[in-house]
Amino acid sequence: MFSGSITALITPFRDGKLDEAAFQALVDWQIGEGTHGLVPCGTTGEASMLTHDEHRRVVELCVEAAAGRVPVIAGAGSNYTDRGIELARDMKNAGADALLVVAPYYVKPNQEGLYQHFRAIHDATDLPLVLYNIPGRCAVDVSVETMVRLQADLERFVAIKDATGDLARVAAQRDALGKDFCQLSGEDMTALAYNAMGGRGCISVTANVAPRLCAEMQEATLKGDMARALELQDQLVPLHAALFADASPGPVKFAASLLGLCAEDLRLPMTPPGKRIKAVIAAAVAHAGLLPPSLKSAALQA
Repeated sequence: MFSGSITALITPFRDGKLDEAAFQALVDWQIGEGTHGLVPCGTTGEASMLTHDEHRRVVELCVEAAAGRVPVIAGAGSNYTDRGIELARDMKNAGADALLVVAPYYVKPNQEGLYQHFRAIHDATDLPLVLYNIPGRCAVDVSVETMVRLQADLERFVAIKDATGDLARVAAQRDALGKDFCQLSGEDMTALAYNAMGGRGCISVTANVAPRLCAEMQEATLKGDMARALELQDQLVPLHAALFADASPGPVKFAASLLGLCAEDLRLPMTPPGKRIKAVIAAAVAHAGLLPPSLKSAALQA
């Protein structure tokens, strides 16, 4: 159902408020650059920093700007199942094409709790569900066995965003869930290898600032042109690393500000990267060929 480069969109702020114009311009630019899908209100979109009304508004703005050109997979994750259900229904009403549902964070449920959580949110709407497994943030790992159970019981469980960073999981999930089940990487640095092992794409942070390069790399892997994919990966590797040189999404918002896409504003407790890390990010943006010569020297001194 989903494939290619799917951007985990940042949420631009200005003076503490949503920057709606910048966000919709970002969405339009993403699609023009070849992005294959959009994820508003995920981890990179600072969903946990948004009020419920803001969350719904961001998805509405994304759907409006995308205008059916690419799928919109709206974040609907919560550590509280009833809130997840409420979000899922609101995302449906906002026009989303699918839901991205993260494992409940902080509370550390057991596997039965995870199963019941995903099932309740799945059953709350008729939208496809993309399960988001990111143990590093949630302190809980959705087991392959639980995914098999969900696949057997939930007709609209269609994909996984796998941010475990464990490439062996791709093979285990492929064996257990079938070769046709949609596996999406949640980690830019290993996205090429992920596809080589059976993945179909990446829900990408880097694509916020390098959408064309990320889309071309994904297309190359899916065509089996690994030589071309590796060329593009080499161009992107410093950027992949730099965008996680400090707490995300601080680095990617700073990179976006260098390109004039939005302000680097964050909401507490998130703060912008320091000067040293900003220099690393600027150098990586320049290495990827994203800065015009007139801006390169100034950015490197940021």
